[in-house]
Amino acid sequence: MRIVAVREKSVPLQERISNAYIDFSAMTVSVVAVVTDAVVDGRPVVGHGFNSNGRYAASGLLRERFIPRLLRAAPSELLDGSGANIDPLRARDVLMRDEKPGGHAERTVAVAVLDMALWDIVAKIERRPLYALLAERYRRAPADADVAVYAAGGYYAPGKDRRALQDELGRYLALGYTAVKMKIGGAPLDEDRRRIEAALDVVHEGAALAVDANGRFDEPTALAYADALAPYGLRWYEEPGDPLDFALSAAVAERYHSPLATGENLFSLQDARNLIRYAGLRADRDILQFDPALAYGLVEYLRIVEMIEAHGWSRRRLVPHGGHLFALHIAAGLGLGGNESYPDVFRPFGGFADDIPVSGGRVRPPDVPGIGHETKADLYQVLRDVTGDV
Repeated sequence: MRIVAVREKSVPLQERISNAYIDFSAMTVSVVAVVTDAVVDGRPVVGHGFNSNGRYAASGLLRERFIPRLLRAAPSELLDGSGANIDPLRARDVLMRDEKPGGHAERTVAVAVLDMALWDIVAKIERRPLYALLAERYRRAPADADVAVYAAGGYYAPGKDRRALQDELGRYLALGYTAVKMKIGGAPLDEDRRRIEAALDVVHEGAALAVDANGRFDEPTALAYADALAPYGLRWYEEPGDPLDFALSAAVAERYHSPLATGENLFSLQDARNLIRYAGLRADRDILQFDPALAYGLVEYLRIVEMIEAHGWSRRRLVPHGGHLFALHIAAGLGLGGNESYPDVFRPFGGFADDIPVSGGRVRPPDVPGIGHETKADLYQVLRDVTGDV
């Protein structure tokens, strides 16, 4: 078996929304198709990958470094012991050849995009959904039948007032979600407080509403928000300050007794370990949001799971950022605590299988070989455009 081609494209998101830090109107996503000479059901096996929202397409890195390394590798460097399938752990070693340690920046996105495609190939050749494969290999227990999901939205947008925010969150509840998340930090504290109270009028309880500052605040502002948020009993207060400012995180954790959430902008095992060691997080309540489609992929994520458990954390405290099918399979297969979802934004990359609804705040991964990108029609059209005539 060989990889015979890798095709890459940068795709615009074109969302006219913003969080406390960035405007998404110019955001792009890297999409890859990894074509093999393996044949299943009469067709060549193709794996697809893309990166989560919030980081731009890594086209230059993919084209100049990582795709050429993958194509130059001998099959013996990429395949498992059977010689009939990819070994993603060995492929990771190939991709990171001649890369210095540290500097976990945009290269993590490039590697993650290819990692997703390789896992799609592995599960397709095994003729199994990815979640079942992961449960067998890395959990030694049955996969979860479904996964808790929350609807992420509540972005700032031109002309969007509190009534529009309420209408948006109400739509999510009507779709079957029982918990939602909204953005803060893009308006003054008093206005954000009014937005939160408007949201609570819709969801009815603090435990059904999370808020996300996207790393916007300095320490005094983060603490001021912590004091203002405390009476609401929210689901969590997410990323109050820069994700690498562990002292700020520890100060907020000492002051704010309800759950905190962070990790989506930490892209390596080393950074994740430092977060656990130094950020003052509490293993009994806080949420870790590392995203396998940004942080070197599932191979790195498996190492992070092992690390947090060695530090006394349950893997149920892991709720990946990203809102895509790859993370949904990982959550079900590894037994994580849930997954993000984007019902209204970041199409076509956000969301799950078209024919599997959210019910009671939970959703099933598709029971088809691979990741199941093919079960999401708008996404699969984009992926087919990249794949070409195969």
